[in-house]
Amino acid sequence: MGIFLETERLRLRAFVPADADLVRALHNDPEVMRFINGGLPTTREEIRDRTMPHFLHEYPGLGTRGFWAAEEKRSGDFLGWFEFRPLDEHSPAVVELGYRLHRAAWGHGYATEGSRALVGRGFAELGVERVTANTMAVNTRSRRVMEKAGLSFVRAFTADWPYMIDGSEHGDVEYELTRERWKTS
Repeated sequence: MGIFLETERLRLRAFVPADADLVRALHNDPEVMRFINGGLPTTREEIRDRTMPHFLHEYPGLGTRGFWAAEEKRSGDFLGWFEFRPLDEHSPAVVELGYRLHRAAWGHGYATEGSRALVGRGFAELGVERVTANTMAVNTRSRRVMEKAGLSFVRAFTADWPYMIDGSEHGDVEYELTRERWKTS
């Protein structure tokens, strides 16, 4: 099934079209989507026409996809997904790290475990020079994962989002980790 990476507890594999219902269930949990779109539901058509093509896309710069289905190794349960996508599709220099997990997976260290593994593989094998990640400033859980994965705060900024989300008045934050800093940590 296109396994990209395994950790002690996780298996990150390539998405397949049949994963659409799993993704739709994840994207329809209002708490999971709270800091993305304010918890609004996601339609079957949006998953089919926008999300899944994005998840199935190959990035020539990395020679891989940029989104990975996350499964618990022991049970095979779908936990959510990770993003490790180059900002320039033809260059591995800068990649964006992201994650979205079911609420049942929160608080168990899966986001940190998957993020650290992706960062390590990116720097060691894929030619990545810089990993970046952003979230809303008020999303303290996601910020903590970024920090535990080795990324450091770079800046606060205000993004133009299509939805007014509770907390968006506080802006967004960017974190990063460079290959040089990763080597010395």
